[in-house]
Amino acid sequence: MRSISAGEWQNPTVTSRTLRLLGFALVVLVFSGCGEAGPLDGLGERSTEFVQEGVDATTTTEARVVFEVANEGLVGSGDLLWSNDDLGDGGSSASAVVLRGVWARQIGSRFVQASRGEIAAALPTIRFPSLVSEDVQWITSQLVFDPATGELDGNTSVAFGLWAVEPYTVNEGQLGVLRVGAAPGDVGAGRSDTVPILVPGGVSLGWTEGGLRYEMFCRASIPDAVCEAIIDSFVPLSTLLAP
Repeated sequence: MRSISAGEWQNPTVTSRTLRLLGFALVVLVFSGCGEAGPLDGLGERSTEFVQEGVDATTTTEARVVFEVANEGLVGSGDLLWSNDDLGDGGSSASAVVLRGVWARQIGSRFVQASRGEIAAALPTIRFPSLVSEDVQWITSQLVFDPATGELDGNTSVAFGLWAVEPYTVNEGQLGVLRVGAAPGDVGAGRSDTVPILVPGGVSLGWTEGGLRYEMFCRASIPDAVCEAIIDSFVPLSTLLAP
């Protein structure tokens, strides 16, 4: 995995593979740049009240380190505190039914709090990292809608936040963001190459898989090797649901 350098834009001997990566990089750049705050845009809108009312802010978790890389520990994401799990598990409801139920909770923002069960039911093929940095304590999860239609936004349909502190209290406490949207129609179902895009405060890693487009933002405080291990650990979200 490598970054796309500015010099490659001017190099007439760029390979066809690099051109494909550059094309995908443009897609990821548009994806990560939506909103003024870039990859963090919208993830805190109308959310603080919800978290403070629904979760005890003093709650912490001591997840067991299951993997180490670059002298950093990684823990199982399924064992952490998912701040919206009390909203329901989605059950066996059809995707459309789950989406209507989540949209009904919308209050002024297109980012609507949703449990991991609801997200897995709404997007059955969605994947999520099974491992995250040991500094992560909380995971927030939202479905993102087009306010004009009440349907999922195609560009960013789901947003997850990885937090070292109580969500939405300290911006620097957000160590990572995962955005998921619809992949372009002309890409294959298999996992594409991963393209790193430098953004303010860290790096975003973008790829497509199974008809979805993923962008994983890692704050600069997370070592590159740890961020790469995180994106290599993606599994179906449905396998990470609360027991």
